[in-house]
Amino acid sequence: MSDRELPPDSEFDLRVRAELSLAFEPGEPPDSLLRQRPALWSRRGFQRGLAAVLLTGGGSGAVMALRPPALVRDAIEHEYDERALRGNFMDPRPLLSRLGRTGAAAALPGIPQLMRPCDLGGRLAYHLTTFFERGGMVTVFAFDQPVDLREGGGWWNRAYWQVVRASNGAPLVLVAQKKTALAVATAALLGPAPPGG
Repeated sequence: MSDRELPPDSEFDLRVRAELSLAFEPGEPPDSLLRQRPALWSRRGFQRGLAAVLLTGGGSGAVMALRPPALVRDAIEHEYDERALRGNFMDPRPLLSRLGRTGAAAALPGIPQLMRPCDLGGRLAYHLTTFFERGGMVTVFAFDQPVDLREGGGWWNRAYWQVVRASNGAPLVLVAQKKTALAVATAALLGPAPPGG
């Protein structure tokens, strides 16, 4: 439509145009009419990024809090590497003394599958993998020198672990694939001493 075809302005239109011309100066609109940028913390992208950082930090902190001591992690890795190894590569007497079992009638718990000395985190450790009829396979690590390990347990790297104290007070690290195996091994290791021991 051209200007010629438009209907003439009514008196109302003329008054409104006059009022609007007085209300706003010609040129730039006032700042109150323009869209204001929201504060940084109220932007959705910033909120999502902050939530992601907090969740990642909290998750990492939880994992680190549940992580076992370095010596236990080394024991779990060592057990994984030697899981299929079988044999008797040492005299059982040093291992029995570290397990707190002494005397002529002292015997290794379960059905021993592997006995050998090994290097675990720079320390000499006695490695015993034994089978318990009602629990399964358990690997026990006893240390030649005193180590500072607190009693505890958990699940790490697809294996259950537990630190217990032998009857002589030395810490033992138990590693198993099934939690019930740890319970049976703990009962066998810490239960009543065999006759003569």
